[in-house]
Amino acid sequence: MSGPIRARLTGVGGYLPRTVVTNDDLAQKIDTSDEWIRTRTGITQRHIVSGDETTASMAAEAARQALEQAGVNADDVDAILVATSTPDQVFPAVATQVQALLGITRGFGFDISAACSGFVYALASANSFIQSGLAKKVLVIGSEVFSRLLDWNDRTTCVLFGDGAGAVLLEAGAEDGEGVLSTHLHSDGRSGDILYVDGAVGCAGTTQHLKMLGREVFRHAVVKLSQAVDEALEANNLTGQDIQWLVPHQANLRIIDGMAKKLALPSDRVVVTVDRHANTSAASIPLALNEAVRDGRIQKGDLVLMEALGGGLTWGSALVRM
Repeated sequence: MSGPIRARLTGVGGYLPRTVVTNDDLAQKIDTSDEWIRTRTGITQRHIVSGDETTASMAAEAARQALEQAGVNADDVDAILVATSTPDQVFPAVATQVQALLGITRGFGFDISAACSGFVYALASANSFIQSGLAKKVLVIGSEVFSRLLDWNDRTTCVLFGDGAGAVLLEAGAEDGEGVLSTHLHSDGRSGDILYVDGAVGCAGTTQHLKMLGREVFRHAVVKLSQAVDEALEANNLTGQDIQWLVPHQANLRIIDGMAKKLALPSDRVVVTVDRHANTSAASIPLALNEAVRDGRIQKGDLVLMEALGGGLTWGSALVRM
């Protein structure tokens, strides 16, 4: 008698826009400095879309790389889930645009809006589709053009974010102890006013810019991410010492360091890209995962913990055996 269907991660991919904007570049336009940004966030540069680069085009390129690494044809994909807060249009969904760009004419696709936690939410959803038997191969993508949401005169927010896309392919057929071991999702709308975008399409009198109470977000992140990490470990009867790699949401180096200390992980077991990518919201975890898999740090069999917190507030964690 066969056991329950389990999902495994078989491919990763990523895309970063061609244009790089350094802290010194920003200092030419607003009242800031490389030192001010680095000491508070760990960020030295970010990528910003230009020309024909869009949320959908970046997502499609990241997806192509994930499919190529997995050795899977695009026609075999059953579903596409795109985590994004910055779609190119209100609708159709970015996922269906990616479906068209990849030449896929079957299956289904939709977007997930959970801000910076979006990739963890999408991974959990894709895992559930596979466990239920609704899909066998699912592309999970985070793609963001956060530069669209920024007030480039506000030095407290515009220095923090960047654009990019990352993708993974989940497939049915994981062995016991392999693949997605557990996912844990949470939200609390009572704190929605500490990190939000002022307005939406058709809302008169709004700026449609990102607004953030930085200290409040930092305080919530430390507490809620710690809880999500503990939840993942307890669900699998593990301790922090069992984790090979922490692949966190790349928002702030101080938050990342705090989570690493909680797990007693040395810095060389934490994947950090915030210095070069800044905060790419839902794209940050898959971009970091892609980098660490492709440069050989993360190997098959490694236990990887992912965690994120975003506007909503939303937060969550995922534990994956590669």
